[in-house]
Amino acid sequence: MKLNLLSCDSQRPDKRAIAKCIAEISLSINESLSNELTNILLEGDAVDIELEDKNAGSALRALRKLNIDYEIIE
Repeated sequence: MKLNLLSCDSQRPDKRAIAKCIAEISLSINESLSNELTNILLEGDAVDIELEDKNAGSALRALRKLNIDYEIIE
């Protein structure tokens, strides 16, 4: 499943928690890349990631908990 992370609506986003979430839920993103993607997301640009289908439900819940808006691409 592919997601497009659109924005983070949290007043004070936790960069470390967002980066850790992205690294845990994505198929091929390591910790350093997740830190870069988090910075891009918080600057206002969209980020594409790919999830494992078996963990999609818990991954989407984790993103909602961090106030990250997303759209499902595939």
